[in-house]
Formats: sequence, C-alpha cells, structure tokens
Amino acid sequence: MVRKIRKGQTDNKERPEIQPNSLIFHEIEDDSAQPTVDVEEEEEAGIVEPCVGMEFESEDAARKFYSEYARRLGFVVRVMQRRRSGIDGRTLARRLGCNKQGFSPNNRTIVGPGPDKKPRPSAREGCKATILVKMDKSGKWVVTRFEKDHNHPLVVTASGFSSSGDKDKKIEELTKELEHQDHLCATYREKLVSFMNSVEEQTEELASKIQHIVDNVRKVESEVQNFSRRR
Repeated sequence: MVRKIRKGQTDNKERPEIQPNSLIFHEIEDDSAQPTVDVEEEEEAGIVEPCVGMEFESEDAARKFYSEYARRLGFVVRVMQRRRSGIDGRTLARRLGCNKQGFSPNNRTIVGPGPDKKPRPSAREGCKATILVKMDKSGKWVVTRFEKDHNHPLVVTASGFSSSGDKDKKIEELTKELEHQDHLCATYREKLVSFMNSVEEQTEELASKIQHIVDNVRKVESEVQNFSRRR
C-alpha cells in the first residue's frame, strides 16, 4: 500500500533528500516514513513509479508491481540476488533489475586459426536500473533502494513487452519454480530436524527408564543376597 496525496494537500513528513546529479539509491532510515505520490500526475502518465519507502504486503506483490512498471516503461525485469534467513531459509530481501544489467563474458572477438569469430550479440549493456525490497519487522516488504535511469533505449511494443520478453518471462518462471523448490527443501529440512530432535528426546527417555529398571533389579538382587546370608 502506498500513501498518496492529491494536489493542494500537504504532507508534514519530509521526503528523502536527493542530491543533484546523484544516483537515486537510498537506504531507509525510518520505517515509519511514508512516501507521498502525486496521484493526478501519475494517473495521467499511466505509470506509478516506485519510490523509497513504498510498502507491499508480500515479496510477490512487490515483484508484480515492479514487473508491471517495467512493462509499461518498456524493459524486462531480471530476478537477481536475494538474502535468506540462516535459520529457516526465508527470503528476507530481494533485488530486481533490468535484464540488460551486467555484461556477457563472451562479448569479445575470438582470435585463433582461420577467420576471427564474431561473438553473438549481447543482451546486456551494463544497465544500472534496479530496485531492492526488504521485509521489515512487521512482515511487510519495503523499497529501500531504487535506481530509475537506464543506459539504453526503452522499447514498448503493442503488447507492452519488449522483444526479448518471452525469454526473460521463461527465466522468471523457472526462477520462481526454483525458489518454490528451495522453500520445500527448507520445510522438509525443518521437519527432519524436528523429527531427529524428537527421536533423541525419546531415546534419552527410554534410556532413563531402562537404567531405572536395571537399578531396581540390582536392588532386588542385593536384598535377596542379604536375606540369604541372614539365614
């Protein structure tokens, strides 16, 4: 959910300070700070732009929002790094970006015997456009970094997707499936650890009962021996 204001309304909270000629890449310092967005201007353009402090109910909601933003703007989203909990494997932070981020390792001409081989055209151009969302203590996902600018032309087709959209959509689907399998593995691992702990507790309890029986048998044997000596 994003808190918005219309023209003529005022907001007492200051927006994050942005220095001229600097990247729009900020860390959230106050979780209570809520961004303000001019609804009328953005509705006219048809594109709601992400901003630092924007909140979502889930990681999936944040991803869908950024994917829709990318579709309208004319680029394809690449699902990038994530940070997971070392305890239960949950995703705590996720970075999404333009599919033209980075550079392909095979973008140089191959020199060798015979004619030089030209590399295949690279889809990556070192674009810096990215967004980082993190899960806060309340369980909501908050935008903590946002880089808007692209270093390449944005292409919007009639369907709203760029020409390489099908490929990247498939990559995104496979990434989601991989994350789902990771989540299942984490769940199974948690259940296995719980089962092993239960077995260990029952083993200790059984060992204690056996020891108690052994002690009782020895006590009875000792009493029998003492009784025999008295006779």
